[in-house]
Amino acid sequence: MKKDTRLILAMDVTDRDAAMTITEKTAPYLNAVKVGYPVVLAAGVDIISDLARFVPVIADFKVADIPNTDRLIMQQAYRAGAAAVIVHAFTGRDSLEACVVEAEKWNRDVFAVTEMSHPGAADFMVTPAEDMARMAADCGVTGVVAPATRPERVKQIRNVVGDLTIISPGVGVQGGSAGDTIKAGADYVIVGRSIYQSDDPAAAAKQIADEILSVL
Repeated sequence: MKKDTRLILAMDVTDRDAAMTITEKTAPYLNAVKVGYPVVLAAGVDIISDLARFVPVIADFKVADIPNTDRLIMQQAYRAGAAAVIVHAFTGRDSLEACVVEAEKWNRDVFAVTEMSHPGAADFMVTPAEDMARMAADCGVTGVVAPATRPERVKQIRNVVGDLTIISPGVGVQGGSAGDTIKAGADYVIVGRSIYQSDDPAAAAKQIADEILSVL
């Protein structure tokens, strides 16, 4: 991915036309769009290649299965046109390595979740997050996912993964600040509802991109 706006749009909608329209309008301010199960299940896997006409697409499938199943999921996501896939690290080294191997075959990216952005993640994910980040780095992932809602955790995970890319969800409605997250060490922030639920998604995306630029 390019690294100019450092903004990734989380397209968590279930309407194909809305996803296409909003992505096209906001594309000048994005480095990528992230799609998950809501829009892929509603619109079909072709939504990935359709959106990729505007910006690179990250398939947020949070892949978490045995190695062979993970490999098959990664293969289909890349075949559909995804530039990157998000996977879980908690499944362990063999599963994560299978994801990395498949990513390398396609010359695409893979990001491992270390800690999610919602409050419930604190129940189980905080304690092992740094170990998962360390393992993910050892396995050769492109980068990791760390929570914008807890910028101090972004800073701690940055200390573990060194120069690996960090993408951080939770900016906007969940309470995270784009500027604070970038200053804490994230390379990209992920924003969803604050953009796609806005009356003017392009203006909302530009405002966040400008905030990011102001702290670089």
